[in-house]
Amino acid sequence: MEILVLNCGSSSVKFALWSAEPLRRLRWGIVERIGLANSRLLVNDAGGEGSNEAVDCSDHRRAVELVLAGIAGRRNHDAGAIAAVGHRVVHGGERFARSARIDEQLLREVERCSELAPLHNPPNLAGIRAARELLPRAVQVAVFDTAFHQSMPPEAYRYPLPAGWYEKYAIRRYGFHGTSHLYVAHRAAALLDRPLEQLRLVTLHIGNGASAAAVAGGKSIDTSMGFTPLEGLVMGTRCGWIDAAVPLWVMRKEGLDAARLDTILNRESGLLGLTGRFSDRREIVQAAAAGDERCQLALAVECRSLRKVIGAYAALMGGLDAVIFTAGVGENSPEIRAGALRQLDFLGIRLDGERNRQAVGGAHELCISSPGSRVQVWVVPTDEERVIAEDTLAQVTGRFDRAGFRYSFSR
Repeated sequence: MEILVLNCGSSSVKFALWSAEPLRRLRWGIVERIGLANSRLLVNDAGGEGSNEAVDCSDHRRAVELVLAGIAGRRNHDAGAIAAVGHRVVHGGERFARSARIDEQLLREVERCSELAPLHNPPNLAGIRAARELLPRAVQVAVFDTAFHQSMPPEAYRYPLPAGWYEKYAIRRYGFHGTSHLYVAHRAAALLDRPLEQLRLVTLHIGNGASAAAVAGGKSIDTSMGFTPLEGLVMGTRCGWIDAAVPLWVMRKEGLDAARLDTILNRESGLLGLTGRFSDRREIVQAAAAGDERCQLALAVECRSLRKVIGAYAALMGGLDAVIFTAGVGENSPEIRAGALRQLDFLGIRLDGERNRQAVGGAHELCISSPGSRVQVWVVPTDEERVIAEDTLAQVTGRFDRAGFRYSFSR
């Protein structure tokens, strides 16, 4: 039995083909520049083979066709061997606290959530519809970015806004990057050799988008992203937490409409706004080292943001057992990790500088705290595709535990 994982973005489709029981990645890749000139299909193979070719790709249906062709490759793969397709869906609203089989009712719910995630849910839906058409016998499963955070209590997810806004429009904190936070929390328990139910963790998913989660007893009790992925930590081009009056003030001063302001806050702010040039942390770190004051400030702002959330979440959980860094920046930037942990000795965090410098560019899990550190610090490469594959396999086999599913990567 094989499982296909699809992650459909606005102009790309990432994919991975897995064999089931034991779960093993067979082929993976991406279709890039959907609907644009110079579309490409990149395919990697567990056996070391690969390809990178120009393709004609006008829409997501064509992209899924190309995915199936890329999987087949020279091996004459039979698409009938694909028993299930797991789809990443960014926003599931309040309705979905776990992954679910896709039916017409689920599609209607995801469609309703598209207003909350207009850049993400529509391409997710396009991929689902294409896969249902092209693989009609396969079980289709939706795995939601928001699901892991549905365990938050009301005092964490409710905003201090008129109650009617929540009741009519479901305005609340949802949180995102849920599959990543779930994965690294489970891996942390395995690496610490302690039951997840006994741990208090701060998980930090830091990429171009960034979010933190307080994971207590295996459940998300708070997270930094909110109603949308704009809230929270300083990000590559998103502002994160700011005074809500600032956008209103600038709208009046500059005569901006909501669409223009949305673009500024999501695409022209964050580190890009602070530096005026860069959103890529590698460029910012390099320029800061060369004396660029704007880049030095941008790093200081980001690291302060991370440091504040670690301290706040430790307070919420009444203590801390480990801090986990993941995603592109979290896995590869010693400078930002060191800055985020500076002055946190009082929490029992002691960073090993040499180990921290070694944790770059690899796919290995590495403890970067010193042996005497009361709170361990780990770099854990995330694997959201594995979470999607395992949740999809659980939906096919019906092998759930009382919490939803016992993940193989927890061991």
